[in-house]
Amino acid sequence: MNKLTLALLSAALLLTACATPPPPVSHDGLHLMDNRDLDQVYLKPGTELDVYTVINLRPCTVAFRDGWQRDQNSSRYTGRSRVTEEDMEVIQERLGEACDKYFREALAKAPAYKIAEQSQDGERVLDLRPSIIDLDITAPDLNDVGMTTTYTTSSGEMTLFLEAYDGTTGEILARVVDRKEDRDDMYLEWTNRATNMRDANRFLRSWTDDLREALDKARAL
Repeated sequence: MNKLTLALLSAALLLTACATPPPPVSHDGLHLMDNRDLDQVYLKPGTELDVYTVINLRPCTVAFRDGWQRDQNSSRYTGRSRVTEEDMEVIQERLGEACDKYFREALAKAPAYKIAEQSQDGERVLDLRPSIIDLDITAPDLNDVGMTTTYTTSSGEMTLFLEAYDGTTGEILARVVDRKEDRDDMYLEWTNRATNMRDANRFLRSWTDDLREALDKARAL
């Protein structure tokens, strides 16, 4: 839990004052790289990802935007169920499982990367730790009693916070922060669990495809 707390704190520090450009060098010595697809990509100078033959993919953690539950419950009208801690845990588990699925599928595409929980003798391990932070669902599907239909112009937003470490030394090598939002197009759409997951999966697919492309490019250098 201490490691998770530190990771989320680092994410919060990176995401504060988003109107200002990110620092060229992070607090732990990573350098900001040019990237057109992701908001922030930091890399340790001299890092050679092609030396890593095994990837240890940690389970994806999920955290809601600060105050999300309070804001949801204060805006829910009479007759609608209030968002409980149990509701949030169910959503976190569902999204975390989807995150794990998409990361594994991206790494399994041919030519597949070797994914292992533990390294074998002589193998270099890249330890990947994905997290979804600042999850903000506009209209969570809580299975309200009765016939209830919700329409929104945006399903919400969430941010990827991904760190890569050397599996042997524990040294941090890279950090990625990227926020994605279902843009408000002013068009009302029926919103439910299926549509919320559809948009979340779209974001996850984009992130994991970008990760796979970055790893492939690193190996080709």
